[in-house]
Amino acid sequence: MTPLLIHRLQTCLRDFARDIRGSLTVEAVVMFPMLFWAMLSMLVFFDAYRQNSLNVKAAFTIGDMISREVDPINAAYLDGAVLLFDELARTATPPRMRVTVVYYNAAQKRFYRDWSHQRGGVPVLTNTDILAIQNKLPAVPNNERLILVETWSDYSPPFNVGIERQDLYNFVFTRPRFAPQVKFAV
Repeated sequence: MTPLLIHRLQTCLRDFARDIRGSLTVEAVVMFPMLFWAMLSMLVFFDAYRQNSLNVKAAFTIGDMISREVDPINAAYLDGAVLLFDELARTATPPRMRVTVVYYNAAQKRFYRDWSHQRGGVPVLTNTDILAIQNKLPAVPNNERLILVETWSDYSPPFNVGIERQDLYNFVFTRPRFAPQVKFAV
């Protein structure tokens, strides 16, 4: 190679390295997929938190609704409660719900079940199950009753960005408001 050709090649390469025309296009082509994925991820994470929040609020609404009952509730009432939960939470699949009334025995320092009913195929709570979840319950006086509302609903993310399909579970408890105990009519 001649020195003139080497000099021209070096000049061309130096000019190419200093030329900034088109760099914005190259940066956009590199960054756009990452920005798109980030925006999609934020959308999915926000949607998951929104759905979880709706489920929690709907579960508290069901617990509050049951806590205001002075007459015994029945199976039709629970059917309506699960339909109300489904409407409030706007779930994509049928939700599952379990309502249990428990009371505290101070002498034995544990909770016992008054009654438990479910909708959607989950098992009812037994006294053994209540013993296992006792640490989730608040401190209450002797013979105080609590209404436990547990709900499950499936969440499927609209896009695959790292969140898998999952079961949203809520556990809320409420004290009866107007009567010392909420009864279930057989």
